[in-house]
Amino acid sequence: MIKRRKLIESQKKQGTKTTETATITTTTTTEILHPKLHGYVGFSNLPNQVHRKSVKSGFQFTCMVAGESGLGKSTLINTLFNTRLHPGKNYTLELEKEPKTVQIRSISANIEENGVKLKLTVVDTPGFGDFINNNQSWKPILDEIEGRFDMHLEQEARVHRSRIMDNRIHACIYFIAPTGHSLKPLDIEFMRRLHTRVNLIPVIAKSDTMTDEEIMDFKHRILNDIEYHQIQIYQAPIYEYDDVETVAENREIMSKIPFAVVGSIKEFSLKGGHRVRGRMYPWGVIEVDNEDHCDFVKLRQMLIRTHMEELKEQTNDVIYENYRTEKLSAMGIQQDASVFKEVDPVERMEQKRISHEQKLSKLESEMNAILHAKAQDKEKKLKQSEQELYNRHKEMKAALDKQLAELEEKKRRLEIERTKKKGFTFNK
Repeated sequence: MIKRRKLIESQKKQGTKTTETATITTTTTTEILHPKLHGYVGFSNLPNQVHRKSVKSGFQFTCMVAGESGLGKSTLINTLFNTRLHPGKNYTLELEKEPKTVQIRSISANIEENGVKLKLTVVDTPGFGDFINNNQSWKPILDEIEGRFDMHLEQEARVHRSRIMDNRIHACIYFIAPTGHSLKPLDIEFMRRLHTRVNLIPVIAKSDTMTDEEIMDFKHRILNDIEYHQIQIYQAPIYEYDDVETVAENREIMSKIPFAVVGSIKEFSLKGGHRVRGRMYPWGVIEVDNEDHCDFVKLRQMLIRTHMEELKEQTNDVIYENYRTEKLSAMGIQQDASVFKEVDPVERMEQKRISHEQKLSKLESEMNAILHAKAQDKEKKLKQSEQELYNRHKEMKAALDKQLAELEEKKRRLEIERTKKKGFTFNK
């Protein structure tokens, strides 16, 4: 009996200890070590693995060109990639068609350079700025950009996801007419509407029509307008571990914005037999690839050679994420810190039960309020009908009394007349 009591007491103590240990919360700390390797391990080859995988799968890039007609958008795209990628306009056909709205045209091409494959998509916006009334002309372009975001969001939300095709627009080259004055209201409105949806890269088209002094003054006015209207244009990021040369190169590229560009894929021979791409004038040749003549080299360097992946990362990590957050928030989807916390199932069920009861109580009170309101409305209508009937009865009674009084008056007059007639006969 004593042994049995001791056994029960020991079991109770063990149960108590188990309960106590179950309520103890443990905190874990992670210590980061910096050991010194004593030989070759192999993870330094990771960049090469990424390089091989990237070269095998290829790259994608989608660029939009926007601006008024006749500013050389197609020519500049062909000049950037040194090929006839974008066909020129047939102005006769364009005049015959007479489009009434801004159109969106997309051209894709698979190009390859030194074994690296690139699927390039150029999105053109013919019709923008070509009408007498250009109000809302930016809307089809904004709808196209957001529509591509919606398609990407739909691909991410699928249960069975294959490889997601990135058709989002990674950069928009906006062509500014070389007026030499300042930005037009249409330019300002376009960039103000789209700067949160795409990486904006403003360029001064056909800069060979202006002198160097005019270009510098025009750039200064454009930047002042952009700053005044709080328009965000693409800025190349500077990372912490960038070397001095890379930082200086990025700053030099950014100092050229808006890029004053000239486009041409025609080649001309200079003295000495050297061939260059450019435009021939009576006084000489404007060389496209000469930094002393225009900013085309800096634009190509930023767009293709040094910042293409960063444009894609900026689109995915910042612009698309902001749009995705706005879209989901507008749909009522919200996320708080509770999704990262461990939840007791019993407590969760109790919370759901309480929430369900609260909803039922709320519905019951709402139904009672509705019934009460309907009853009051019905009572009000009945009282109104009763009052209308009473007023009608009163009016009819007054009308009958009036009619009765008139009849009595007629009867009295008839009797008087009859009496007069009898008296007249008797006297005669």
